[in-house]
Amino acid sequence: MAVDPPADRGGGCHGGQEKLREAARAAGNAELMERLAADYPRGPHDQPQSMCPAFGSLRVGLRMRRVATILSGSACCVYGLTFTSHFYGARRTVGYVPFNSETLVTGKLYEDIREAVHRIADPKDFDAVVVTNLCVPTASGVPLHALPKQINGVRIIGIDVPGFGVPTHAEAKDVLAGAMLRYARMEAEAGPVARPRHLSEQERRVALLGELFPGDPPGIAALIAPLGLGLAPQTPPREWRDLYGALDSVVVAAVHPFYTAAVREFRAAGRPVVGSGPVGVEGTAAWLEAIAAAAHVPTALLDAAKAKALPAIAAALAAAPIRGRITVSGYEGSELLVARLLIEAGAEVPYVGTACPHTEWSEPDRAWLAARGCHVQYRASLEQDIAAMKEAKPDLAVGTTPLVQKAKEMGLPALYFTNMISARPLFGVAGAASLAAIIANQLRNRERFDRMVAFFDGVGTPERAGYGWRGVPPDHPGFRERMRKLRAARAKAEEAIGT
Repeated sequence: MAVDPPADRGGGCHGGQEKLREAARAAGNAELMERLAADYPRGPHDQPQSMCPAFGSLRVGLRMRRVATILSGSACCVYGLTFTSHFYGARRTVGYVPFNSETLVTGKLYEDIREAVHRIADPKDFDAVVVTNLCVPTASGVPLHALPKQINGVRIIGIDVPGFGVPTHAEAKDVLAGAMLRYARMEAEAGPVARPRHLSEQERRVALLGELFPGDPPGIAALIAPLGLGLAPQTPPREWRDLYGALDSVVVAAVHPFYTAAVREFRAAGRPVVGSGPVGVEGTAAWLEAIAAAAHVPTALLDAAKAKALPAIAAALAAAPIRGRITVSGYEGSELLVARLLIEAGAEVPYVGTACPHTEWSEPDRAWLAARGCHVQYRASLEQDIAAMKEAKPDLAVGTTPLVQKAKEMGLPALYFTNMISARPLFGVAGAASLAAIIANQLRNRERFDRMVAFFDGVGTPERAGYGWRGVPPDHPGFRERMRKLRAARAKAEEAIGT
């Protein structure tokens, strides 16, 4: 099958986002780009400064049993994604279909991908094979939709996750989750499917949408048990048959609010979707009420559930109150929930920045935070997060790696959101106790940071960083001007090639 060449052959993955979007449209992917733009709207700036978004979908596939993963993209991108996936604990081979300019523009790359899928699709080993186009194959129109839907009973899932179409790795999780839910929904509509593990036939279930700390689902299960509800398998799933269990739920809890494609599939299956999550006393009460209403639970059961859960959460918050001003930034999607819990614990939170977009499922949290004087910045850039931190002068900054680095340069205690906040329970009693403990401990570090800043005053700052410099290191004569001319010449050459 021949594939039209990209509109900008010379640009490659360095050709600029708008050129790549134009190339994708010209190569027959206009509908794909429109869908990505609708599902994952961009912010006022180009896009958040996050890791390659394809890491999100890669992570989802690699965490599933009996699912093979194949990447199609530039070798440097595949190397980086593979390295990162193994850094985060993947114990699975990542398949790769290499290409060059000739195989890309003649359509041979598609044939190579098709051959690789046929070779790997063995039902003894796999339930599904996920094939992912990265930036250059998407811009060149490599048609993964033309792959067989199944080979020897093994499902074939082809997705495009270009950095110029999917803003964050969090939303890339939704690209794959939505594609798999759609496939599973069509299977369930066509006839009998495999029964998920450990499910009671009579139990009415709630499906959780979002990657959660492993201790959170059992905590949520305890919260909804008095409602007469159990937990369906989580989405993103751990194995293919979990998708059927999630679709068979009575209500979906979008505790991470950016799963637009997944929500579309749940709604197509007739499942109501509830936003926010059970954080703090007020958050848990509102969430239980929303779940009960969507699942048509009697008022008496709702009252019993709240009477059991809320006093324990209130006691946990009272046992470890937080006294201090805190800013929150991140790209996981749970930033608003964390800010709600901090405020209920007694903290002042003037600013929350999230790389994710504003959706209807985060609106309850946004409104609650705004009513308490907290500014919520969707699609936040690093510059916005840093500016907010400088203006707020918090006692503790919770954020991404570069924000934490900047905070420590300023002598502010700081916590890395992904490793220190997302790696702990967030919901129910466990969330209230765990978060309060770590935050209170970090707030006590302010005096220590003040001593460190005073001790190292003037050392290690921008142009004097490094050992042995007493003054500012001199530039080589003419270096900056030569670099400026080289950049201008390169840009002119790329523009000529593009036309």
